[in-house]
Amino acid sequence: MYRTIQYMRARLTYLPVEVADKFEDFIISRDEQVLDAVKARARDFSTLSLLKLLYQVRCGPMTFSELYASSKIRMKRSFLNYLRLCTDYGFVAKQNVGSNVSYSITDKGRTMLNLFMQKSN
Repeated sequence: MYRTIQYMRARLTYLPVEVADKFEDFIISRDEQVLDAVKARARDFSTLSLLKLLYQVRCGPMTFSELYASSKIRMKRSFLNYLRLCTDYGFVAKQNVGSNVSYSITDKGRTMLNLFMQKSN
């Protein structure tokens, strides 16, 4: 019988500078800063990716393109997976606005974001 030991691997990611400052608990080490993003080695990568999305839409609705660019999630497939998770769990609401789709944070999403922001203060 084999035992599988899973280690939480640290992964490299790009974070908006403001997000990196707010959620320092998730960052193991910071590397170079490129424009408005920090390249960082992070722990609990999935949670941090969800927080990146929620943090971006906290101030107001954003189109898909705006949210994708500002979240700094570089792989579109990963971005789509995290966005779908946020909408499926009711953290982000999706609305059709003319020919565009707009995303905004819900009360549930704001509560989740605030829980993590309180921890980091």
